[in-house]
Amino acid sequence: MIRMDPVSMDPVVLRQAFSCFPSGVTAVCAMIGDTPVGMAASSFTSVSVDPPLVSVCVQDTSATWPRLRSLPRLGLSVLAEEHDTACLTLSKKVGDRFDGVEWERSASGAVFVHSSAVWLECSLYRELPAGDHGIALLEIDALRADPDTPPLVFHRSRFRRLAS
Repeated sequence: MIRMDPVSMDPVVLRQAFSCFPSGVTAVCAMIGDTPVGMAASSFTSVSVDPPLVSVCVQDTSATWPRLRSLPRLGLSVLAEEHDTACLTLSKKVGDRFDGVEWERSASGAVFVHSSAVWLECSLYRELPAGDHGIALLEIDALRADPDTPPLVFHRSRFRRLAS
């Protein structure tokens, strides 16, 4: 018989368990005025084909998401394996999150990281509360994908590359 440990209230133990599952890493970005604003998110998943939906989970304490959520279009970039430094820069709590990050914008104001595996131009479809996070469902309005670009993978609290 399998023995299971009860869920601990220690967030370190829970984060260790969550880190056993690899995830892709994305950037959610848009223009506010003349300034790119964005954040990195590793809790990204495809949700639905009809309508075309993806989701990202955002901490309730995020100072960036409240600035992005009301914009008409958001750029979601599935980061490529060479974007580990860009991901760390986009994750900074203070300072210029786009320092050294190559990006471009769409006509609608969505911002995309250069050389990403996938670009999804999205609009907010719905938000759902989920513990200390919110689940943002994003509807895909336009996309560009490069299946030959390997994605950046986050596993066991480190960036990894897929084996060839």
